[in-house]
Amino acid sequence: MTEIARPTLGDRRRVERRTNQNLAELTLPEFRRMLVTTTLFVIVLVLFLYMVRTVIIATILGVVVAVYLRPAYLRLLKAIPNKTTAASLTLLLVIVPLIALLIYSYLEIADVAAYVDTHRQDIASKIDAALHRIPFLQNANTGESVERWVVIASNYGTSIPNVIRSALGTFAIAATIFIFTAFYFMIDAERIGAYLRSKVAPRYQELITSLEENVRGVLYGAIYSTFLTQAIKSVIILIMNLAFHVPLAGVLAILSFIIGFFPIVGSWSVYLPVACWLAIFRDAPGQALIMVVIGFFVNTIYISTFLRPKIAAERSKVLNFYWMLVGLVTGVYTFGLVGILLGPIVIGLLKAILDTITTSSSWRLVDADGDGLTDDASDSMP
Repeated sequence: MTEIARPTLGDRRRVERRTNQNLAELTLPEFRRMLVTTTLFVIVLVLFLYMVRTVIIATILGVVVAVYLRPAYLRLLKAIPNKTTAASLTLLLVIVPLIALLIYSYLEIADVAAYVDTHRQDIASKIDAALHRIPFLQNANTGESVERWVVIASNYGTSIPNVIRSALGTFAIAATIFIFTAFYFMIDAERIGAYLRSKVAPRYQELITSLEENVRGVLYGAIYSTFLTQAIKSVIILIMNLAFHVPLAGVLAILSFIIGFFPIVGSWSVYLPVACWLAIFRDAPGQALIMVVIGFFVNTIYISTFLRPKIAAERSKVLNFYWMLVGLVTGVYTFGLVGILLGPIVIGLLKAILDTITTSSSWRLVDADGDGLTDDASDSMP
């Protein structure tokens, strides 16, 4: 029988140095290699982030859409046993209605821009007359200023097609990244998750599990509440527009849904101009007041500052109402549009880390193979 060779003392020391190494035990070549590798990694990472900076929002939206559409994709995959076909049909469920809404909005806005361009004088005279009804402006000479602003608005409206054509290049790149990101994550979600988990050392598994649960929870809560409350606010805008016979009722509702994702602006950017239009061109101050009161107290105060964080907190099961409110508000004002997700994620990550390091069963000392150490092991971090 062949005798199994036992590892020598030198072999054991090399293995220990590779698997459970302290900084002081590194040799100069090993330290130089680590330094070069780390420096190269940082340089490449910075270049990568700089390269994708203009499409980062499209990438995040692609991942989010893939996660939400994956149940529909799995159902289609049972009926159509081809991943590419099933994923393509699933994406069409979102892309086709979105393109239809964009085309409809563009045509409606183009008609209004043409109307404003041909009726500048009438529009300016009505605005001037409305201004003269305001106290302290009854004798003011506002005609020239009003005409100048109407001309500026008319020129801006007629330049919309040129603006759209100039933005098609950036939009095409972002749309391509969005579609292929959603397609990739929808098909290879299991393999991506397995690959990421395989790169985590066993000693950090408890922390990674906590981070994953918290991020998944706050992401689901933030996305669900944002889309739901934006839809509710847009429906309210649509109902008021239809009730008061406001032109472009559907387009204004779509616009309210879209701009509500951006910082500072919100549905007030729609209902305030509509209220001004009702007061000036319809001579209906009562309807204008109703539009402002409902828009401000329902859309802006109740839905944006109370209902959205409340729904997000309940759906996430991670953060309470207060911390979700802080994450949503400060995240948007700090990071912009991406802050809708990054704000709650940052607080969720902070909570996961605190929960992990403060729980009595957390952060057990583990050896190089991920096994727990004995009771007489040191209390210091490995």
